[in-house]
Amino acid sequence: MLFRSAPDFKIFGDTALDDAYWSRPAGELMSELTTTAEGLSSIEAKKRLAAVGRNSFSEASGTSAIATLARQFRSPLVLILVFAAGASAAVGEGHESIIITAIVLASCLLSFTQEYGASKAVQALREVVAHKATVMRDGEEISVSASEIVPGDVLHLSAGNLIPADGIILEARDFNVSESALTGETFPAVKSPGISDVAAGLAARSNSVFTGTSVRSGTATVLVVRTGRRTEFASIAAVIERRIPETEFARGIRRFGYLMTEIMLAIVILVLVANLLLHRPLIDSLLFSLALAVGLTPELLPAIISVTLARGARAMAKAGVVVRRLDAIENLGSMDLLCTDKTGTLTEGVIHLDGCLDAEGKASQQVAVWARLNATLQTGLKNPLDESIASAEDATDCLAHYVKVDEIPYDFIRKRLSVIVRESETSGNLVVCKGAVQNVLEVCTSILVSNSSQSIDARIRADIETRFKTWSGQGYRVLGLAIRRLSPDRACTRQDETDLCFAGFLLFLDPPKQGMAETLASLASRGIGIKVITGDNRYVAAHLAESIGLAKKRVITGQQLARMTKNALFAVASKTDLFVEIDPNQKERIVEALQSRGHVVGYLGDGINDAPALHAADVGISVNSAVDVAREAADIILLERDLGVLGRGVDDGRKTFANTMKYISITTSANFGNMVSMALASLFLPFLPLLAKQILLNNFLSDLPSLAISTDNVDEDQTRMPRHWDIAFIRRFMLTFGLVSSFFDFMTFGFLIFVAHATAQTFQTAWFIESLITELAIVLVVRTRKAFWQSRPSALLVWLTAGTFLVAVATPILPYAAWFGFVPLPLPIMAGLVAITIMYLIASEATKHLVLLWHTRFLHARRGKSTHQLSTRPETGYRTVCCA
Repeated sequence: MLFRSAPDFKIFGDTALDDAYWSRPAGELMSELTTTAEGLSSIEAKKRLAAVGRNSFSEASGTSAIATLARQFRSPLVLILVFAAGASAAVGEGHESIIITAIVLASCLLSFTQEYGASKAVQALREVVAHKATVMRDGEEISVSASEIVPGDVLHLSAGNLIPADGIILEARDFNVSESALTGETFPAVKSPGISDVAAGLAARSNSVFTGTSVRSGTATVLVVRTGRRTEFASIAAVIERRIPETEFARGIRRFGYLMTEIMLAIVILVLVANLLLHRPLIDSLLFSLALAVGLTPELLPAIISVTLARGARAMAKAGVVVRRLDAIENLGSMDLLCTDKTGTLTEGVIHLDGCLDAEGKASQQVAVWARLNATLQTGLKNPLDESIASAEDATDCLAHYVKVDEIPYDFIRKRLSVIVRESETSGNLVVCKGAVQNVLEVCTSILVSNSSQSIDARIRADIETRFKTWSGQGYRVLGLAIRRLSPDRACTRQDETDLCFAGFLLFLDPPKQGMAETLASLASRGIGIKVITGDNRYVAAHLAESIGLAKKRVITGQQLARMTKNALFAVASKTDLFVEIDPNQKERIVEALQSRGHVVGYLGDGINDAPALHAADVGISVNSAVDVAREAADIILLERDLGVLGRGVDDGRKTFANTMKYISITTSANFGNMVSMALASLFLPFLPLLAKQILLNNFLSDLPSLAISTDNVDEDQTRMPRHWDIAFIRRFMLTFGLVSSFFDFMTFGFLIFVAHATAQTFQTAWFIESLITELAIVLVVRTRKAFWQSRPSALLVWLTAGTFLVAVATPILPYAAWFGFVPLPLPIMAGLVAITIMYLIASEATKHLVLLWHTRFLHARRGKSTHQLSTRPETGYRTVCCA
């Protein structure tokens, strides 16, 4: 076998002359790309990959360490603080400037190591579900990573494939491509071999396919011309960044950032102006004001979120749940409705062919033969029904007697698949059509009874419908099979799928999974309801629902849904148990209707027709064996199709959210109170309560235990129900605990000034220790809703907290004490600080229970109001809102 190889093959897209490759003959392009219809050799493919780079939009796969490090210095506070430290050095305060700069750099490096390590861990998880493509290499059809495709490769595409590169079509059969990602056109474009006009736009290039689009139906062989950054998708993405809808989690982080920015700016401006009016030195006042802002800001929040989400992703991966988008972890934990198909999720997914029956309902070997021909000779969309037919033990192996002539691939509009064959000893062609009973019956004009055909009348149609309902009510998936004989001298088209003769039925059985009723009960205990959305008929769906304990009273069919207005669907969607006989385009409407009622909706699907719904859902869930389009549209990939696995993933998502909220609660409670206290004290004391370098050191040390938040244990009560952001509660939480903290801060100030008669250095040392150990103490209080002694922290959190506490107490006698202006403290002062800390701990514990009690009553009151609104305003929804 001959493979063409040349190190100087043509790379299209580098010059203006090459841009119109779609207007040139396929043979000419193959010659310039030095390839053949049998593809490249493996050696040549490796050479080209080294020459043109990987088939991706970025220069390198994964996350750049330099980019991650640079991101740590984007904070305006960090940049201003470094600038102010430089100004301090310029006026002779070089020692202090070095210390401040060193602390800032240490904080940035600490954040970098956490965030970069998390990103690498997530990248490794994503590679588990990397996109694959089928190419010709060494004359054989193999599966390779889409990133390894190079110009000159020959791709084989079929329904469900995500197109990984730009190219021209060499061969095609009923090939329809969804190009909405590029052109915005809703309906699929028909593609075929040929030549397009040199000036043709994207939508008019009927002989070309493009990266990022997907195959809706049919099959094709494609010559790859452009990859990576040379593709049309990459050029468009470079101008207009493709934005993914903002998740509720990301929206909450953004709103929290706005809140903290407002508070920070107010403190900086007020403190700076006040200190200047008191004729304090400009540099000292500026550094103090900025240090207060840094102390208030949860600057480790990005790293904490990254680490916490990455740890959650790793925990979920061990349970068989791979996260493609980290933000989706929180949405998975917030999910209160799961929409799912039944096959393979609620059922075993191993479909058995239980009967091949003729039109009268009797077992028929001839129907089994025709079904086997149709299932084994079709080359389009692979499906478990065809696999069960092909593997059926009672089907006679008769393929040797037939030659395939043509096929009419399956699509989701016709819901039929036809194969045209010719028996070797006869001269006629035979059309064998298989599909949904109603869709097959609508193109039949006769029925095969006792080897003779007769016209179909109303009575016969009623008999067929009765059999169909009876079998469906027993849990069978029923397909219809029809035939038609054609003369051998005519070409076969979709128009030949008419005037068929109804030949019989195929009965498939897919029993419910063992323990499914218990699994659904477990999801219900987590506050997650199940909505079944299926293309199967109402009788099969109702039988399954009854067998696994799902409600089945309220059912909507696709036909009924098609007649509903948008508002009508919004009104009934959340009350409906089963959506049956649903067309692919209706799934997205159902998801949006449920979202309009305030639900966080998860959608589980694995087919081409599931992609729009997966993208529309708050969290799209697919399986590793799904078609490319579904996998790429999903946020979460299940390595096995099991709702039990998904339930464990939900728990991990809720734990991740709970730990993220712990850090926010800790920083907004202790930090806010301490910084406000220092800001006010600076206006009345003859000296600064803490120097800028002391504030930064305090902030750096108090953040160390927070690095262990991602490992912390989460109480069971925080994973029982869906949880959401509540900025109003965070604000109240911050103000309430801030006031408690400030009260004890001023108690400490009074003790140091009026009882201990502390000097400036003694005051600063004592206040540094006091503020640091109270911040450590509050970690233990706010991390749980229980009494802090009833909830066990993780070992790492305990050790880091204990270690930081020892450093705080020993600070006055450590070698670096003089650099920061610390002095040893007398024993009476240390005893007083311990006593105040214990009182603060008790007061904070009591405050926590009062705040949570008040918040619970507020939620109950709002729930009653929202319930009333739901009954009068269909567009208004309600979500349960919780916060750590």
